[in-house]
Amino acid sequence: AARLSGGENRLVSLPLSRIRVIMKSSPEVSSINQDALFLTAKATELFVQYLASYSYKHGRGKEKNALTYSDLSHTAEECETFQFLADILPKKILASKYLKMLEKEKRDGELGECDEEDNDEEDDNEAVDEAVGS
Repeated sequence: AARLSGGENRLVSLPLSRIRVIMKSSPEVSSINQDALFLTAKATELFVQYLASYSYKHGRGKEKNALTYSDLSHTAEECETFQFLADILPKKILASKYLKMLEKEKRDGELGECDEEDNDEEDDNEAVDEAVGS
C-alpha cells in the first residue's frame, strides 16, 4: 500500500485527529499506525454512507426528499444488520409518554415485589406449621 501523506485528508471526510482520539481512548491501544487510522476512518465513512442510503431508501425519505432521524431509528430497529444501533438511535417519544412508562414500570415492579414477599411469608408459615405438627 502506498504511504499516504498530507493528501490523505482529501480521501476521507472524517477528521483523522478525532478518530485518533477515539481510538486512543481504548486502554488496549498504545500507538496507532497511520494506515490503520486511515482505514478506520474510511471504513467508518463508508458505514455511515451505507446506513444513510439504506435508511433513505427504506424510510420516508423518498416522499419528503430528506433523511430524518426517524428513518435512521426505524432502520436500527427493523433491519437485523443495524440492530446493534438500536440503543444509540432509539425512537423518539414524548416526555409525557416516557414518564407514564416509568410510572407503569415502577408500579409493576412494586407489584412484583409484593408477590415475592407474600410467597416468602407463605413459605415461612408452612415451615412453622410443619415444625408445630411434628
